Amino acid sequence: MPTLSQRHPASYRDPSGFIFKLEGIVYRQINQVFRKDFDDFISSGLYDELVKQQLLIPHHTINKNLTGDIDWYSTIQPEFIPFISYPYEWCFDMLKDAALLTLRITKISMQYCIILKDASPYNIQCHKGKLIFIDTLSFERYDETKPWVAYRQFCENFVAPLALMNYLQVPLQFLLLSNPEGVPLTIAKKMLPWKSRLNMHLYLHLHLHENYLNKKPVAISTPVFSKQKLANILKSLEALINPFELKYKGVWANYYDEAELRVDYMTTKKKIIENWINASGKINTAIDAGANDGAFSDLLNQKGIFTISADFDHHAINQLYKKAKTDLSELAYPVIIDFANPSPAIGLNNQERSSFNQHDLIIFFKCIFEVFFAVPIINIFFLLKHVLYFFILLTNKFNNEFFSKAQE
Repeated sequence: MPTLSQRHPASYRDPSGFIFKLEGIVYRQINQVFRKDFDDFISSGLYDELVKQQLLIPHHTINKNLTGDIDWYSTIQPEFIPFISYPYEWCFDMLKDAALLTLRITKISMQYCIILKDASPYNIQCHKGKLIFIDTLSFERYDETKPWVAYRQFCENFVAPLALMNYLQVPLQFLLLSNPEGVPLTIAKKMLPWKSRLNMHLYLHLHLHENYLNKKPVAISTPVFSKQKLANILKSLEALINPFELKYKGVWANYYDEAELRVDYMTTKKKIIENWINASGKINTAIDAGANDGAFSDLLNQKGIFTISADFDHHAINQLYKKAKTDLSELAYPVIIDFANPSPAIGLNNQERSSFNQHDLIIFFKCIFEVFFAVPIINIFFLLKHVLYFFILLTNKFNNEFFSKAQE
């Protein structure tokens, strides 16, 4: 039967189901092949428990085949998430929290005899001020005679990049852009210093793990795994990740500390922006480009505007993420974006992961010095072709303010 539904380009790998959009609404289809696991997930009480703890995106069931697909079993409508980001746009602490969330959900699932079959960071998003798991089809019946099928995926997507940043003390989230399936353990092992082998947990989950992957498989006649062994592995992974930290500070770390010393500098800028926002009418979403410590993001949040705080400086975004987590802010969303080299569209046909665009308002502050004077002006407008409104504030370079508003 004909259908106007549009399947998401990234939702083709899992035979259990897929994400699609119909009339602007996002749905998830569950296929017949996943029927038993999905029913077990719901009837076991695990779904209700995870939603209750705000660890899993809630949904409601649509008892209708909206796609006309012969493999259809059920349709669910997840709660709407206004903005999707990717692991290569996350700061260190956000990736670390995503790893710990994955382990926490896995431990809870085991209590219901269910396990996560996939441990991808792409299954986690920031929603209403906290990280949440979004893939309802990642849960299957647990067979304790088998190893955790997502173990290698977890180690390559979480353990490897976090360990590298912890030991090398430099931001390396871009490795997940060039390696969207996770940093290969062989590469991580070669990049890590020798002293990393003295960490018992890291030696087990990365160095020894990599050695095992390079060995020829050996046939095993009897099961050698158990529920307790998996529990021990999860406990060890938590013990490994919890102490990880990144102390790196970027060149803009003290930007606003210095700015506050200038007479009326911040007060004047905030007043100009506040007046402009008040005169701009209804704004739903904003991007504070060059957000630094989020001074102007806070101003937007106070106006009830969902704000994506973007900056190329890893330290600034990491501090802003920790602040937003402490403040329980539902309107703040810090991401690492270099507007001279923004996140591109990648994946199959360059459609699986979208580029960074399509927002109501974009505000340039210090990034004006990073982009505006380094890139031809025609390229700036090309970069912003999907933006409905944009505002540019020039400071320090000129003694006057220049406002510009454009519509497609």
